[in-house]
This record gives sequence, C-alpha cells and structure tokens, in this order.
Amino acid sequence: MSAKAEAEKTLWWATANPAPRTASLAQDMSVDVAVIGGGFTGLTAAWHLARRGVRVVVLEASALGMEASGLNAGFVVPNFAKAPPAAVVARFGQERGERLLNMIGQGADRVFQTIRDNGISCDAEQNGWMHVAHSLEALGRLAGQAEAWQKLGRPVRMLGAAEAKRRTGLRLCAGALIDESGGMLHPLNYLYGVAELVQAAGGVVHTHSPAERLEAAGSGWKIAVGGHAVTAGKVLMCTHAGGHGAARPLARVSVPLFVYQIATEPLPQDVVARFSPQHNPIADTRANLFTYRLDRDNRLISGAMAMIPFGAHQRMGRMVVERLAEELNLPKVPKVDFVWRGKAAMAPDFLPHLYQMQPGVIGGVGCNGRGVALTAMLGEVLADAACGTPLADLPIPSGPLRSIPFHGLVPVVSSLAIGQARFADRKLAGRTQAD
Repeated sequence: MSAKAEAEKTLWWATANPAPRTASLAQDMSVDVAVIGGGFTGLTAAWHLARRGVRVVVLEASALGMEASGLNAGFVVPNFAKAPPAAVVARFGQERGERLLNMIGQGADRVFQTIRDNGISCDAEQNGWMHVAHSLEALGRLAGQAEAWQKLGRPVRMLGAAEAKRRTGLRLCAGALIDESGGMLHPLNYLYGVAELVQAAGGVVHTHSPAERLEAAGSGWKIAVGGHAVTAGKVLMCTHAGGHGAARPLARVSVPLFVYQIATEPLPQDVVARFSPQHNPIADTRANLFTYRLDRDNRLISGAMAMIPFGAHQRMGRMVVERLAEELNLPKVPKVDFVWRGKAAMAPDFLPHLYQMQPGVIGGVGCNGRGVALTAMLGEVLADAACGTPLADLPIPSGPLRSIPFHGLVPVVSSLAIGQARFADRKLAGRTQAD
C-alpha cells in the first residue's frame, strides 16, 4: 500500500484542516541550512531557525503527514517510554542526566504553549496523561518515578486505586501516575500548523522533494533533489525511521516498529462518562501495553503491534477493538471506522540521540513512541546545533553514527518480543482469575 493510500485511511486525514500550500522544488537554490524531513522534528527545527533569521528550506519526500507525524495517535507524553528518571541519571550522572530529563519534561508544555501562542487549531487538550499500574509491583515503580519527577519540579503525582479507576474504567488498576502537563491533540493538524509557522517566519517548505544524494560542495553540501540541487552550509537529517535516499544511513541506528491504530465510531456520552469522565489519555504498565484516548467526537483510539504482518489490517482492527471493549467493560464492541499503520523509530536504549554524520551534517533520532512531545524539544536542540552550539553542550546524547548489527533481522526480533509480551499478559490474567 502506498504512503498516500495509508494516510487516507486515517482518522486524521478524514478530519484534517486544509493543508498548507506547498510545492515541489522547481529550481536550484542556496540556503544556510537544509532540513531533510518535514515531520514534527524537521518543521520544528526549521521554525526555530527561521525565527533566528537563518535561511532554511525543508525538503519533504512526499506530502506532509505521510509518515510517523501524521500516522500516530496524538498522545502528548513528556517522558521517556522505557527510560525512567533513575535509569537516565545512573547512565549519564546527576548533572547531565537531569539536563536530559528536564528537556523531555518540558516537551508537552512546549507543544501546548506553541499551540496557544499561535492559534493552531488541532483539538489540543492539556488535560493530563495517566500511566496506570496494572499491579501493586508496578504501582511501586510508578511511585518512585513520580517522586523523581516531582524533585525536578514537574507536575506529576500519584492517584489511588479508586480515583484512577474512576478516571479510566480499567479492570486492572492498582493506582496511577498522572502528569498534568500531558494531553492529546490532532497530530496532522498540529503538523500543518507548525508548517505554517515555518512559512510565516520566512522559511521554505518543499513537499514531494526527496533528498536523493548528499555531496560535499566546498565548505557546505549539495543535495540532489530530482533534476535540481540545494546548496546548504549545514544539513539537518530529521527523517527518524525513514530510510530512503540521503537519509538511508540514519535509518540503521534505530529499530522500526509498525503500529496499527484504530478509531471507533463515536460513542454515546453516557458510555464515555463511565470510563473517561475527564478525557485523560491513558497507558498502562503491562508488557503488552494498552493505551486509549478519545477524540473530539468521542471516538476511541487505540493501537497494537502485529506479530505477523500479512493481512494484519483487518485482523488488528478486530483484535484492538475487542480488547478495548473487554478492558473498559463497554456495553458492546464498537464499530471500527478507521484502521491504519504507522512506523515508530525505537533506539536500543530508548533515548533520543544526535549523530554527527559528516562535518556539518547532523541527524536526530529516537522518539521511541514519544514523538509529539519529544520533537518539540529535539527540533529546538537541532536548531541550536545548526547555529553552532557544540553537540557536547546540548542535552541530548551525541556520538558517531554506528549501525545496529544485523539490522535486517530486527523485524524478526520485534515479532518475538510482541509474542513474549502477549504471553506474559496471559499468565497475568490467569493469576488474577485464580486469585
């Protein structure tokens, strides 16, 4: 299925604002900084550069929103998916670890402030993201994380089992962590809004303009785009899991995970009030992660990964909606209106990274399922790097580009991990029933 056909199957495409007016590159051009990739990271970096008076162009291979930035679920979560504060500090030390944590901790606030300040229409709700403990053991881990975030000044607290269950309706709920700065939005409309900010600040956005090759040109770089060339003093690679053309080396430092998302028919308000009275976006702590959120029309949105990719669209849609009905004790299984697949970029250590790919060519990857919040900060950090801040002085870890060994086998390992997670959940369900 083509990228365009995939995008057109999404809830976001069906409910999108008019896209910003863009065009493909039609002539040679020269800029200070070329940004390859027109997703959240690339457009955010370009916006910060344009605001500083830097001549910047964004080169997007297809239309805006055809990859991860337009195919995700729209959760705005200001933390790392698999790297709790204690692990980050243990790895980098107190000072550097806290710099990195403070950066990601500000991500959601930065997103929502940008939306408010610039009037971006994207159904934004900064109503608090909840992480639900499925067991008492998990509750203890979340309590330790909440304490660490509180010491960093973040608006994070714990909810008891009764309050957490009232807000979520989950059958497995020992309590929850809530980060009041988190929330949700319409990701495609947010992306469109950031693209318009780039253009309003004087930057240029070219769609359907794939960066095919990168060649040294004096003290800068020449990027081949179709029959034309972009000459730039510096280049920012912001393609994450994309692996085509000039960005191919960057794709080999992360693990691509394909996530199927579904959106149900709109649910009656009285049903929604029983499991989500405050519209909080939810994730839990099980190995086979369960998440859900609501959109402006009370559609339930959730997702999962497929062990076997063949024929997965129909199968995953049915599986995800049946799990929603079971976990939330819905009166009936809702009809699925949309099923789509997106690709996330996961780093082996679940942290973001900057890579000096060549002198003056910097790549940033590793959103790890936290793309909306993290890219608000990663884009700004990349803009700082393009303006001359040494990578060692930035809060995101950096180093030389090294491909993951046996990268071609990654999909097989991912499928095995999904199976292991589902098996762990079945064992948990059996113990719960026995109790």
